[in-house]
Amino acid sequence: MKPLGAFRYLKFFKPYDVLCQFSDVAGRATLKAFVPVPGVYPVGRLDRDSEGLLLLTDDGKLAHQLTDPRFEHPKTYLVHVERVPDPEALQSLRRGVELKDGRTRPAEIELLADPPVLPNRLVTIRFRKNVPTAWLSLTIREGRNRQVRRMTAAVGYPTLRLVRVAIGPIALGDLTPGEWRELKPDELTALVAMRGTNEYQLHRRSRGRRR
Repeated sequence: MKPLGAFRYLKFFKPYDVLCQFSDVAGRATLKAFVPVPGVYPVGRLDRDSEGLLLLTDDGKLAHQLTDPRFEHPKTYLVHVERVPDPEALQSLRRGVELKDGRTRPAEIELLADPPVLPNRLVTIRFRKNVPTAWLSLTIREGRNRQVRRMTAAVGYPTLRLVRVAIGPIALGDLTPGEWRELKPDELTALVAMRGTNEYQLHRRSRGRRR
């Protein structure tokens, strides 16, 4: 097993319209155009039309733990939605909403008073005239396909823009679209600590099931 310092841990601001992979037979934009680091792979994914924080590493064990739904690590998104969600819709998201593949776990959600400061998106967001919009901060602990978009649509507020700003203790910070860097020592320490906590919690659940 490699020592921790022998692995590479990167964070990247994935731009809109970029695939979370290093090659594409159709010639679409991929990570290869932005991350010239051999041997690393994305931890999880962001959809092509979503933006924000993506972790990349060659540490397979860590990648597995960050994507395994049993560990329930939090991922936080800024979500631009059509219309202003009412309290009932927000409470539904907090409780969990019913999707075609089952009910979601409860989400942490906040209706933001002001739009967040984010880089402009190169592709214009389509708005309907005379229809208000709102921004939400939404944290989930699972990772189904297009989950956040499906959740907001399920309560009647389609997502217009989706930006992931944190994975566990790692925040997007001041990265700009297309920019990446190695994790700083304090970020790596926090990530390793989260991994240890996840392993402990999973061990306790396993022991509980055997009793």
